[in-house]
Amino acid sequence: QGQLVESGGGLVQAGGSLRLSCAVSGWTFSTYAMAWFRQAPGKERKFIAAIGKDGDSTDYADSVKGRFTISRDNAKSTVYLQMTRLKPEDAAVYYCNIVPASDYFAPFGPWGQGTQVTVSS
Repeated sequence: QGQLVESGGGLVQAGGSLRLSCAVSGWTFSTYAMAWFRQAPGKERKFIAAIGKDGDSTDYADSVKGRFTISRDNAKSTVYLQMTRLKPEDAAVYYCNIVPASDYFAPFGPWGQGTQVTVSS
């Protein structure tokens, strides 16, 4: 079975930036759309951003539109999430997953350990 490993989280001040990475193994990465999700304490995991298999289409949750950018490097089997103008409400554990091209909200890979993002005000 494949594996997804997130990294790049940390503590940042409000207004700051972070770049998250997700390394994927066990799948033919270039054939799958990918998405980022996040889960704050006591809340459900929510969709944040998605990117098509070729990187030619993206979608974002309204809460991060204009501040976050999803990208991918198929040669490295890695998907990224560039986060700017971070707010305290962005604090959460961030996860990536494989999603169908027809439904970015339906991840079907195993969840990784995630990467913690903490935003101080």
